[in-house]
Amino acid sequence: MYCPVCGWPSVEKFPNNRAAADFYCPHCRNEYEQKSKAGAFGPTIPDGAYDTFMQRISSNNNPDFFIMQYSLVKMRVEEMYFVPKYFFVPSIVEKRKALSQNAKRAGWVGCNIRFDRIPIQGRIPIILDGVPLNKNLVMERVQRAEKIRTESLETRGWLLDVLQRVNQMDEYFTLEQLYSFESELAKKHPDNHNVRAKIRQQLQRLRDGGEVLFLGRGQYKKVKQSFHL
Repeated sequence: MYCPVCGWPSVEKFPNNRAAADFYCPHCRNEYEQKSKAGAFGPTIPDGAYDTFMQRISSNNNPDFFIMQYSLVKMRVEEMYFVPKYFFVPSIVEKRKALSQNAKRAGWVGCNIRFDRIPIQGRIPIILDGVPLNKNLVMERVQRAEKIRTESLETRGWLLDVLQRVNQMDEYFTLEQLYSFESELAKKHPDNHNVRAKIRQQLQRLRDGGEVLFLGRGQYKKVKQSFHL
């Protein structure tokens, strides 16, 4: 596998049982964790300990992810996605029930990654239906996603929440249509008391990042992207 961030021909494997990541790029030093499964993942992807994962997504050294689905019958990779670390926020992490007192690790609490809650801009396909996509196209998509990158976990949460709602809109939409999500967003961000201002702020970030065009008078247009599947 090449590095989807810098294009280096191959990533290297970390020693086994390394806690934070599985692979790294010897050129740009970017790190990757891989989740793989025989058969389709579905909307959720099992991960490790809940508390550990939550700490990682709020840090600056959280790895990017490779999400891979393979077939033992066909002996091939069926689908593979690249998910940049800056698309991980608490709302996509699902806390599992603690293991029972009879379990070997009694009381341990794991988590699931809600793959279906990651905006489509952050689910960048590398292989689809067993066929690798063009490397330059993949890197172009990665670079596009990078334009809306933000390091602040709070800002990231707001941006991705609004982006998810924009993705639900038709190609042309209005600010008033986005305001219809005001109560929903207020529940997700109870400490903020000016939700409409936050929506406008995130729209400006999405405009600056090339995701939407501002047409004037509260009118917007989504910028078409070839990787919207």
